[in-house]
Amino acid sequence: MKIAFVGKGGSGKTTLSSLFIRHLAAEGAPVVAVDADINQHLGAALGLDEAEAAALPAMGDHLPLIKDYLRGTNPRIASAETMIKTTPPGAGSRLLRVCEDNPVYDACARPVELDGGAVRLMVTGSFTDADLGVACYHSKTGAVELCLNHLVDGPGEYVVVDMTAGSDSFASGLFTRFDITFLVAEPTRKGVSVYRQYKEYAHDFGVTLKVVGNKVQGPDDLDFLRAEVGDDLLVTVGHSDWVRAMEKGRPPRFPLLEEPNRRALRLLHTAADATYRLRDGERYTRQMVHFHLKNARSWGNERTGADLAAQVDPDFVLGERVTAPV
Repeated sequence: MKIAFVGKGGSGKTTLSSLFIRHLAAEGAPVVAVDADINQHLGAALGLDEAEAAALPAMGDHLPLIKDYLRGTNPRIASAETMIKTTPPGAGSRLLRVCEDNPVYDACARPVELDGGAVRLMVTGSFTDADLGVACYHSKTGAVELCLNHLVDGPGEYVVVDMTAGSDSFASGLFTRFDITFLVAEPTRKGVSVYRQYKEYAHDFGVTLKVVGNKVQGPDDLDFLRAEVGDDLLVTVGHSDWVRAMEKGRPPRFPLLEEPNRRALRLLHTAADATYRLRDGERYTRQMVHFHLKNARSWGNERTGADLAAQVDPDFVLGERVTAPV
């Protein structure tokens, strides 16, 4: 399952995504965790110290390798240089799977040991002073989008992405790459403003969206969220001494997380698994192609000097039964 956590800055989405990743690991599920936020904090939330987090390889630094591997023997892609973040797979493309070893994981993923198991962690890399004036942050997340376009996952396998804050995800097709999106919202007007933006824009693309109310302190907060987001409200989370200890760098063992919060994580898990039956490979591929053609027309053709529409394989549909070259 491909799962996104979104929300405004400070909503607690990174904390909640890290708790969900810990929950999945404790359940013995295979997990690829991806930090695609402009503020790279997922590694720290998963228990890495500052030096360990800083040493994580940035996906953007390995983009040529990623492109060359995913291109495979696809005859529609003349070279890795002509691939852009939205390039879809086709016959001959190499695909990524959650439970495998491949050059992309070797270069970009690192194991993180958690209570009950380990996960693979990948990060886009920080937006540094050197990027100012010459790049936008979406150039960093392009590697994530390209990998998700080529990723095949089945039931009981999880890719969890901590997305960039606010509505920045709409600058590309990345927001359509998930089976379910958990929007973390505080019980305030600002807290639900991102929900309204997301709901409106994502509606036309069939995005499954559920709200996780965070920092909920009483009935008034709960009533507010119910009134603002209606049936999209899946669960609420309140204060956690376990999370406070984690933020101090001294997390107790995960089984000691408060039962109400453990119950909330189980609800997220159940909601994610329920979306499996809603999968539509043809729609997923069609949306991939839609954003690729849009990017090709707006900037991709000019930048690469190629007709990127020719990269689209009209007979290809991404799905679990697709095979790829070795």
